[in-house]
Amino acid sequence: MLLQHIGCYAALFETDMTNTFFVHIIGNSKASLWGISGRARLERMLAASKAAVLVENVSQVAETDTVLLLRADYLFDTRVINAMITLNEHKVLVTPVDETPVAILTDGKNAGVMCEVLSEKQPVPDDLPRGTLKDLPVQVQQNLKKKDPPYVLPIRRCNQAELESELFAASYKGVTDLVTKWLWPWPAFMATRLCVRLGLKPNHVTLLSLVFAVLAGVAFWYGAFGAGLIMAWLMTFLDTVDGKLARVTLTSSKMGDVLDHGLDIIHPPLWYLAWGVGLMTTDTPLNNPELLIWLMFIGYVGGRFCEGAFQFWLASFDIFIWHQIDSFHRLITARRNPNLILLTAGWMAGRPDIGFILVVLWHLLSTLFLLYRLFNAWQNRLRDGELHSWMEGIDPVQDRQQLAVRIFTRLPLSQRYDKPVPEEKERIIR
Repeated sequence: MLLQHIGCYAALFETDMTNTFFVHIIGNSKASLWGISGRARLERMLAASKAAVLVENVSQVAETDTVLLLRADYLFDTRVINAMITLNEHKVLVTPVDETPVAILTDGKNAGVMCEVLSEKQPVPDDLPRGTLKDLPVQVQQNLKKKDPPYVLPIRRCNQAELESELFAASYKGVTDLVTKWLWPWPAFMATRLCVRLGLKPNHVTLLSLVFAVLAGVAFWYGAFGAGLIMAWLMTFLDTVDGKLARVTLTSSKMGDVLDHGLDIIHPPLWYLAWGVGLMTTDTPLNNPELLIWLMFIGYVGGRFCEGAFQFWLASFDIFIWHQIDSFHRLITARRNPNLILLTAGWMAGRPDIGFILVVLWHLLSTLFLLYRLFNAWQNRLRDGELHSWMEGIDPVQDRQQLAVRIFTRLPLSQRYDKPVPEEKERIIR
């Protein structure tokens, strides 16, 4: 979804920081990832913060001010930068393999010397505490409903393709529906790459998906279910592509937020309504169509209400990452893509009416389950106090024997590196 990426990169600054902090970027990458250099990528990431001030020269920073120094020839997970900013001590972040310094939190007085350290013109001072990714407090990515290990990876020409794949995979939600999770990734990757090459922006893709959404609804209304399903599936595919394109290119806009979120909420029940009306023109019209349509709307609104009530009144995270059973439920819950599977199956069997009835029943069953889980959460909140997501208690690397961990988390490229990138190390040119 287009503006989920805003949450992804705005998550850099979810901490309760009230003071301005300074950031200085050193050097640049020789390779671009998804058409963006390492320096430009960091600048776009930091632009999401109203408190971050980028400085071209560390002499602009007062001696007592805190400044974060970052190497632009490395790819940073946003959570790593967030964790560095919130540290209470000056520290250098080094890679776990060869202990190359990649980021330093320091003050204005020592910033000049630390820039030399990051440029590898001077060794890391012995009195400066060192840390690796394992030492940083990295939390669940609640906006993307996942908990993946953080990463900091060197940007080289020899690993450009791997890093682009890594960025794309990292842009995916951990907990989502089965179509988005297992069917769309490869074609969405290829489509996203094509969009970057053509210079298309996420909003262009969102507008095209809006066109398909309208055309699908019109086709359903007039009983052209086959044509409507083709356009509906194209719309859902583009709805995946625009979000991935936005995240890998760090592109955002207010219009995209309105278009994407508004479209996602409004169009599914209108599709089902149009399908029900379209059935009146076929050989298999519905009995009591008004009742079925009302039940569909009750199930749809009820499900959305349960999700909103959980996060608004009971917890700070999504209901689908509360317990593992909730995450498995999200794979098939009565959202657009699972419902499209039911409609497609009904149409292919020559019984579009049964497809519609299945969608209505699945809405009601899914909403009943969400109501049950909402009641459980309310009881637990009264009994135990604050609720916690199951993802908070797992290690994506160490706990991979658990089925839920294998399905809803992944091992980033950083966890698969067991040696330095096979390219000669070059001194950073500032």
